[in-house]
Amino acid sequence: MSLPHLPNLLRFGENKDPFHVEFDRRTGHFSMATNHYHSDYEIYYLFNGERNYFIKDSAYHVHPGDLVLIDSNAVHKTSDLGVANHERVVLYFTPSYFDGYSPEERELLLAPFSQGNPLMSLNLQERMQVEDLLASLLTELNEQPPGYWLHIHHMAGELLLFTARSFCKRGALPDYEPTPVQRKISDIVRHINLHFNEPLELNDLARQFFISKSHLSRVFKEVTGFGFAEYVNITRVKEAERLLRETDYSVTLVSELAGFDNISHFGKMFKRLSGLTPRAYRMLDRPDGRGGKKTKRVVSRKASDKLGQPPERE
Repeated sequence: MSLPHLPNLLRFGENKDPFHVEFDRRTGHFSMATNHYHSDYEIYYLFNGERNYFIKDSAYHVHPGDLVLIDSNAVHKTSDLGVANHERVVLYFTPSYFDGYSPEERELLLAPFSQGNPLMSLNLQERMQVEDLLASLLTELNEQPPGYWLHIHHMAGELLLFTARSFCKRGALPDYEPTPVQRKISDIVRHINLHFNEPLELNDLARQFFISKSHLSRVFKEVTGFGFAEYVNITRVKEAERLLRETDYSVTLVSELAGFDNISHFGKMFKRLSGLTPRAYRMLDRPDGRGGKKTKRVVSRKASDKLGQPPERE
């Protein structure tokens, strides 16, 4: 499906809102320059083009008609597959969005996000249904007749319900079959996720997983969209953020527990990826110093804002 009547970019809501939407029609080749995770639950739908989507520890080849369901706080990034031009829409739902539902309804709507395979390939009938919903939502957003925000929220709720019912009907999404290279990189990513607080050197992992250093460096970037050191730092900073939110450990101890062997390097990486110093992050997230207000965490978003560059989300 193509949506030629729409502009190349549409936005509804803001990052701080319980629900917001992004539509983009991108010309040429595009890969996300920034890497992120956030507390939102995310529904991604590809109208046209092809994308490589790395989520948690696996890479997925996304085709038109695929729904991608991204769990809260899952590290993810899209990259180019050599196919120019793509058209996609992303709906973001904060955890607080679901507070208005009963426990049973909340469980139903969130179930598809926590299962193993985040890729839901739709048959023709399902695809037509989803694209009708999204086209209606985006047309309302573009034309903005009176009460358009009510219609947009209604269509978003319809999409959530469709996704939940489709998930229940399938019982579980079929396993995604990765290539041998993707399986190897997934094993390495899982190792990093489990051992981020230990020394992690490219040479050592190359020997451990029986792959040359140069080949590992190249295919790690191709499969995940991240450089090796970049992903290690993201994983460690993500753990440091958790410790700063949930404990009263000193910044030095947080640095050590997250796997950094140098407090100066920790401070530099933390600020580069979160946009704040560790102490500023703790005060922002816990203004009373003991717990409370939670903030959305998007890698590089605050940093890119300070540099005057628009943050990218896929």
